[in-house]
Amino acid sequence: MKDKPWSGRFKQDTDLRVERFSESVSLDKRLYREDIEGSVAHARMLCNTGIITEVEAEAIITGLNNIRKDIDEGVFSFDPALEDVHMNIEAELTRKIGEAGKKLHTARSRNDQVATDFKMYVRGCLKEVRRELKGIMETLIEQADRHVDTIVPGMTHLQHAQPVSFAHHLLAYYEMFLRDYSRIDDTLKRLNTSPLGSAALAGTPHLIDREMTSSALGFDEPCRNSMDAVSDRDFAIEAVFDASIIMMHLSRMAEEIIIWNSSPFSFVELSDAFTTGSSIMPQKKNPDVAELVRGKVGGVYGNLIALLTMMKSLPLAYNRDMQEDKHPVISSMDTVLACLEIMNGLIGALELNKESLDTSLNRGFITATDVADYLAEKGLAFRDAHRITGELVSWLIRQGRALSDLCLDEFRSFSDRFDEGILSVISPQRSVDRRMSFGGTARENVRKALADARERLAGLEKNI
Repeated sequence: MKDKPWSGRFKQDTDLRVERFSESVSLDKRLYREDIEGSVAHARMLCNTGIITEVEAEAIITGLNNIRKDIDEGVFSFDPALEDVHMNIEAELTRKIGEAGKKLHTARSRNDQVATDFKMYVRGCLKEVRRELKGIMETLIEQADRHVDTIVPGMTHLQHAQPVSFAHHLLAYYEMFLRDYSRIDDTLKRLNTSPLGSAALAGTPHLIDREMTSSALGFDEPCRNSMDAVSDRDFAIEAVFDASIIMMHLSRMAEEIIIWNSSPFSFVELSDAFTTGSSIMPQKKNPDVAELVRGKVGGVYGNLIALLTMMKSLPLAYNRDMQEDKHPVISSMDTVLACLEIMNGLIGALELNKESLDTSLNRGFITATDVADYLAEKGLAFRDAHRITGELVSWLIRQGRALSDLCLDEFRSFSDRFDEGILSVISPQRSVDRRMSFGGTARENVRKALADARERLAGLEKNI
């Protein structure tokens, strides 16, 4: 009992089953750097306000730095009986420096301590995610730059729809990840208030300087309400929400790569370095990286639901339920960082199979919309042009022929509005370049979009 900070109130030792059930140090020990950084700032503030002496503050800070070194070097032993990273570090500090170590907890509670540590941890993770997002956007731009002139089938409902520049397709994912980056920026702005000094829930009678600790720990300002400060986990939920959307975008990309790599498509060739083989079928090269990314999405979604459910009925202020916030966040951050890194490598090594793409472009009447647009440009109402083109396609299907097989007379048998220009309109390359509307796939547009993407990416440098 002597090792427990609440031992004065209790006469019995904690049941070992309770210790095993309630410990969190096996997970939250990952927050040791944030815990020590927060304690150092707190000690300096206590000294600056005259609550502890300079000698005591120096002993505390030296002791904490030595403990950080021990943990970094793997020689520190965490004791589950002490429940969490905070009590483990405080107990070791007191063991190392004696009475001064007991004064560190003046004017704070584990409630504001853990909220501060956790905010700092989440903030650091989100900044790492932001760096990885920037990396994958850079790779998408590099790949897009190589494939402005590569025409691929654009699809809806997994059926050939209209031809697009492959660079245009890749830049669609760039836009998604740029929005993800922006969401993280917004989360970081809302997150960046310091709970430290809010104590258990009501503040403290000690004349502390919360502005000092807030600034020292990189926060914009102290939390304005002590009860909200210790019971807020919006930042954790929002971080996992951000991760969930990123994982959804990665999964969509992974799914397309899996489809493109499949035998019926064969649009892409995956690098040997980012694939695996079969234990029984020697010919196989499997897109395991993309499949694993797709599979890991469910865990992050589950973590978001776990956090929302944990918080939905909690009264103010702190409740022990909130100890369960660490696993969903740590798991989600680990997952999204790993998936961004591995998908960056997979995309960077992606090669296109031009022969398969060219063959595919000649299937599925992919320029049928261009035929309808052509007739509309010749004065027909678009609905009439659509009907005529549909009849033409239906006839071609019965004939087992493609649009490119037709001569002008055959086109004119469906409408006298057709002239020699239709023969160039049905080219996939011509189809792409005709789509000059802002945001369209015309190669001239795509080159401008690439320049714009580079410029916007360069503007993110200040946040890294």
